[in-house]
Amino acid sequence: MSLKESTEKLKDVSLFAGCSKRELQRIAKIGDESTVEAGRILMEQGDAGRQAFVILEGTATVRRGGRKVGELGPGDTAGELALLDRGPRTAQVRATTNMRVLVLTASGLMGLLDETPNMAAKLLTSLASRVRELDRKIYG
Repeated sequence: MSLKESTEKLKDVSLFAGCSKRELQRIAKIGDESTVEAGRILMEQGDAGRQAFVILEGTATVRRGGRKVGELGPGDTAGELALLDRGPRTAQVRATTNMRVLVLTASGLMGLLDETPNMAAKLLTSLASRVRELDRKIYG
């Protein structure tokens, strides 16, 4: 996929909703596109996280404690918390179809955020919105 195509796909990712076209291009440049076969586990609950996945095509199932808690598709991300704190994975994510993903490493993203602090503020705003949304779902 070309840089232009990757940048276009990133526009639909809620985590990067506040980013400019130039910032999206920079994110696309630090990512590595990869294909994932149906059935493959992208991440296992409890494992250390060092990368995140932006789903470009395909779907995945999210399980926590063995129980299905969600599904992910194009424009969704998995593992983004690990980019910030390198903590353990909070869920298992398994490809339910063949997928294309953009893999972002913690070191790549942190280097980019060090260079562009304004982008860090945008990502924090997006993450805070997601935490609030989850809080409403759980507690009303």
